[in-house]
Amino acid sequence: MTTHKTAGKFRLGDRMVDRMGYGAMQLAGPGVFGPPKDPAAAIAVLRAAVEAGVNHIDTSDFYGPHITNQLIREALHPYPDDLVIVTKVGAIRGSDGAWLPAQAPADLERAVHDNLRNLKLDVLDVVNLRIVEGHSPGPEEGSIEERFTALARLRDQGLIRHLGLSNVTAAQVAEAQRIAPVVCVQNHYNLVHRADDALVDRLADQGIAWVPFFPLGGFTPLQSAALAEEAAAQGVSPMQLALAWLLARAPNILLIPGTSSLDHLKENLAVPSLDLPRDRLMALGDRVAGEAG
Repeated sequence: MTTHKTAGKFRLGDRMVDRMGYGAMQLAGPGVFGPPKDPAAAIAVLRAAVEAGVNHIDTSDFYGPHITNQLIREALHPYPDDLVIVTKVGAIRGSDGAWLPAQAPADLERAVHDNLRNLKLDVLDVVNLRIVEGHSPGPEEGSIEERFTALARLRDQGLIRHLGLSNVTAAQVAEAQRIAPVVCVQNHYNLVHRADDALVDRLADQGIAWVPFFPLGGFTPLQSAALAEEAAAQGVSPMQLALAWLLARAPNILLIPGTSSLDHLKENLAVPSLDLPRDRLMALGDRVAGEAG
């Protein structure tokens, strides 16, 4: 039986990164708002991730707000030469913790400068334009030309090395690519939520990284009887198996599971070295899809 060891690298901008990265969202307080209960523990998790070989960290200045970027700076600055920090712009936080759109060109420019200041950087490695349209949390069609052009101008000014997109449709990806190169797309995608299967494959053919957010279900952990059953049979946790499935799903998938726990971090970082039968990983995807009807 063929096994699948999911370690490896993929190109993100002009650098190769390990496919298992780290997402910093959970380092902020409850609801991704305010400071963490234990800032020293958050700093320890960041340092442990980089010491274990993580060289791709995902963040945003609207986590906290400002909190996660400040923690990253405190924990890791001056940054290792091979570390790629990816941030996103397009929202701000209300005084009550609400997530508010901030999509005007002036808002995006302000957000880029906030990220530069809080991360203590002269240039941002990758900036994702997070699209917020209407009242739906998911992607909605609509032109993003003005917004992406605003970020492309900041890239031309030398403040950003590479551009990406988040929460977008296939048409919006194509529209952005006519304006400037897109090095990654970050959408909601996991073993259960697979509406973007065709887009994942299209971007793989183009050599563009796919970075799923909520790879383990987000604020509501993945629920699947098939996942739980197969994890028990393989001797791994359901969340490890869900991450392994993503790494096996397509070569361009880069993972950024977040945690504020050293134990969970260790469990996540073990996933690329797991030897799992590839045919069973692929069959798991079919079984979970069948559960959804």
